[in-house]
This record gives sequence, structure tokens and C-alpha cells, in this order.
Amino acid sequence: MIPGGGQPNMQQLLQQAQKMQQDLARAQAELAATEVEGQAGGGLVKATVTGSGELRGLVIDPKAVDPEDTETLADLILAAVQAANENAQQLQQAKLGPLAQGLGGMPGLGF
Repeated sequence: MIPGGGQPNMQQLLQQAQKMQQDLARAQAELAATEVEGQAGGGLVKATVTGSGELRGLVIDPKAVDPEDTETLADLILAAVQAANENAQQLQQAKLGPLAQGLGGMPGLGF
């Protein structure tokens, strides 16, 4: 509520919304540029994703490759990518969580 019972200053609200939007865009750009890693099999398979979840790299130790057992290798790859994506989601929460909470307090911008 505005002190004195007046109406909210629409210009001020607009400026706050624009600043939050800029902060959100900046945080999203940082996420896209930040890489996180996940691994499986004690480091036999490592996956690198961006903070926004884009797979950027996959390293497979030759010891993980058994031509007779490709299913285990596939499982290790999936586990490494999932671990990397979980790390990316934690990074997203850390970067975007406070911004989303700030936007949630503005009418029409519920997150």
C-alpha cells in the first residue's frame, strides 16, 4: 500500500518491472554461458551442460567401453547427463529463484 492512501505510481511500477526483466534476462544469459558437469560410474562418463540445460560435452573413459555390454555404457551416459541436468536445475534455482519471487509480487506476473 502507498503511504497516505494514494494510488501506486504507475511510472515507478513500470520502471521496477523493466529492471526485473533486465535482471532476469541477464541471469538467463549467465546460465546459458555457465557450464556444469555431471558424472557416473565413478567418473567413467562425464557430461557437461550449460546452466540452461544444453548438452555441451560428453567424455567417456575407454574403460567404460565394452562391446559386449553397450547397455551399461548407455546407462552410464544417461546417468551422467541426468546428473549434469540436475546440477543445471540447481544453478537455475539459485540464479532465477530470487528474481521469480520478486516478479511474483507484481500484479499479472505470477510465477
